[in-house]
Amino acid sequence: MKQNKLSLMLSAITKTILGIAIIALLLFLPAGTWIYPGAWRFIMLLFAPMVILGIMMLIFSPELLQRRLQTKEKRTTQQGVVRFSAFIFIFGFVVAGLDFRYGWSAIPEWAIYTASTLFILGYVLYAEVMRQNVWLSRNITVETEQEVVSTGPYRIVRHPMYFATVIMFLAIPFILDSLWAVIPFLLYIPIIVIRILDEEQLLHSELKGYTEYCSKVRWRLLPLIW
Repeated sequence: MKQNKLSLMLSAITKTILGIAIIALLLFLPAGTWIYPGAWRFIMLLFAPMVILGIMMLIFSPELLQRRLQTKEKRTTQQGVVRFSAFIFIFGFVVAGLDFRYGWSAIPEWAIYTASTLFILGYVLYAEVMRQNVWLSRNITVETEQEVVSTGPYRIVRHPMYFATVIMFLAIPFILDSLWAVIPFLLYIPIIVIRILDEEQLLHSELKGYTEYCSKVRWRLLPLIW
């Protein structure tokens, strides 16, 4: 069901504010202070581009924005992936906050800047994937009119959006200045593998032309590896 732009805008604003509040709580409460530079850095890096992308989608592709706001999964495996991903975020943020409070680890500035740059580059790739694929949704589904996308980064790997999220996830602990947070965020890799394998089962069975596309583009996530 299509939403008008005002409804979409209000929904996006509500979810953004709620997201900022939850992440702030998970970071600053364990840190025991608002003066946690890594947390502020991460919040800015995450939400500033998100707001910009949201505005662009609202203006130029409201249908895509509506798809991106839909988060309810119908497939059992994907529901488990979403729940475990949420656990990774919560656990990782709490560990990072406690790390800052008690000084368990320290990351050199060059690594923080490098991770921040990689995070932004991941966002750039994410935006390009959205530009190429108007069917991109946060929940795993196939629509009646949907077609296989094989342009741009889809010529290299089948799931460039997930490649972008892996880059961003693995950069987060360094942005937050916490080596200990690397451990929970590494769990994202097996989770995304499970998500991809389950998603491809659906695409092979319901998306016309996807099997032929897979025969041309061999690599799911990382060229020459998987």
